[in-house]
Amino acid sequence: MATTSLELKIVDPNSIRRPLDEKCYNLDNAEEEFIMRHTGIQDPQEVKKHVIAVQAEAYEIFPYPCIFMFGFAKLKISRFPAYKELLRLGKERQGALFLDMACCVGNDLRKAVADGFPVNQALASDLEPGFWDVGHKLFKSTPETFPVPFIPGDAFDSAFLAPATISTSLPDGPVPPLSSLTSLTPLIGRLSVIHASSFFHLFNEELQLQLAKRMGSLLSPEPGSFIFGGHGGFLQKGPRSMPMSAAVQSITMFCHSPESWKELWEKEIFSQGKVKVEVYLKEVQRQDLPAEESATYHLMIWSVTRL
Repeated sequence: MATTSLELKIVDPNSIRRPLDEKCYNLDNAEEEFIMRHTGIQDPQEVKKHVIAVQAEAYEIFPYPCIFMFGFAKLKISRFPAYKELLRLGKERQGALFLDMACCVGNDLRKAVADGFPVNQALASDLEPGFWDVGHKLFKSTPETFPVPFIPGDAFDSAFLAPATISTSLPDGPVPPLSSLTSLTPLIGRLSVIHASSFFHLFNEELQLQLAKRMGSLLSPEPGSFIFGGHGGFLQKGPRSMPMSAAVQSITMFCHSPESWKELWEKEIFSQGKVKVEVYLKEVQRQDLPAEESATYHLMIWSVTRL
């Protein structure tokens, strides 16, 4: 089978779908305890059954590799260096707004709220609204018990997020009630923090640039506002073939290197000297790769902070 592009606008889900394998279940103690605390399930084996059942529902919505690998139930956000700054801004900056972009089931946002980020200053967005519903099933919550607004939409759709230049001054007028929003456009120039993980690497180089411009326009011009996350990267910038399985031989993913990712934000999105970019590669072992292939995957962990 030929290599398949993983660009959401053209990809056929069946071209990347693999049979689910519970052997990939790899939640650590902290992640299991987090689910126990939210669901009331106390038996680790029952937690596993619950998560596997939810995984099947999420996989039917779209068979992302991170769902295959149970990434939707992990606590990756709290292990990023910028996470403490997210919590600090939530406590110290009046009205600081936090968007979890491409939130999937909302596990990362729920972790931030559990650790103290004000729930009434958080919001989530994803292309697929079904993922947010699955998140309520995973954590046994409702829109009333977890009242974070969810705004479904396509980040490349100008009706959802209008093209805009990078804000140099705060927008006029008050922030609209978050629960009233049906698009991200009213939030341009108003967000203190954006988290965007396992998102940019879904697109080719040009679309990653467009996406960075759109995400950058949402950031508040206040010094210290930042966007952060983690996604696939590599030592050298360029397309990389990722092995998957016998049925799906590989996918092609465009990977930035730390150097090219830093240059993108410092020169193409913001003016030189206007942001601080921190980025590094972390080697991650992938259980889902074919045994005959290298099991090493490079996760690029990064943050872009306005100065």
